[in-house]
Amino acid sequence: RHERAPRYRGRGGIAAYLASGSDRKVAAVAPTVQMQTVDVLVAKSDIPLGQTIQPNLLQWQAWPAATASDSFIRRDRRPDATTTLVGSIARSPFVNGEPIRDTKLVQANGAGFMAAVLPAGMRAISTDISPETGAGGFILPNDRVDVILSRREKNADQGAGAEGVHSEIILSNVRVLAIDQTPREKDGQNTVIGKTATLELKPEQAEMLARARQSGTLSLALRSLADAGAVVNDDNQLGRRDSINIVRYGVSTKTTTRQ
Repeated sequence: RHERAPRYRGRGGIAAYLASGSDRKVAAVAPTVQMQTVDVLVAKSDIPLGQTIQPNLLQWQAWPAATASDSFIRRDRRPDATTTLVGSIARSPFVNGEPIRDTKLVQANGAGFMAAVLPAGMRAISTDISPETGAGGFILPNDRVDVILSRREKNADQGAGAEGVHSEIILSNVRVLAIDQTPREKDGQNTVIGKTATLELKPEQAEMLARARQSGTLSLALRSLADAGAVVNDDNQLGRRDSINIVRYGVSTKTTTRQ
């Protein structure tokens, strides 16, 4: 009896171990889903407005196929893009890693820079500015501005010889192409003091600006980045003004006064 007890306890321990082991289940390992990617042409570094594209500015980068836009340049469709795009000009800036799109590039074909970056149907026209008429030099290329015409007019209500100054916005939300001969911001500068501003206008707007230069003083009002793309609204665009006439792209609207 004394010798059997240890053997009995040994068998019981083994049985208990086997019983406990039989209850354990091996966790199933979920298979790894491989994301499908495509090679997309992207900017290897920041590409400013007006930069001529060179091979060292471009690179292929793996991109999730599900989110690759049709406007992206894909390697499986255009494997020679790094060569064919060389010499193009950036119509709009690219940031590092941004996919290259044809709509933001233009083929110069021997034309000057300004003619190359102007969208179809638009014109570039320059006007004189000074720190007083150009927002103190804080207007930079690619900003959006309103063009204000100020002129002296005789005031019949105050007797002969009396004059008053009348101001009106003749063009709204137009893009500044260049200050003097500088078409892009340089080295993060936040002011550019220049003597001329080149604006991107429609043909009829260019004619209006040319006539306005002969009748008074032109000033540029810098628009906020938040509403640069917004439609001009008489109710929220203007501060306190008296008898101001709003003209949008050559179409005169109702004269309004806001307190």
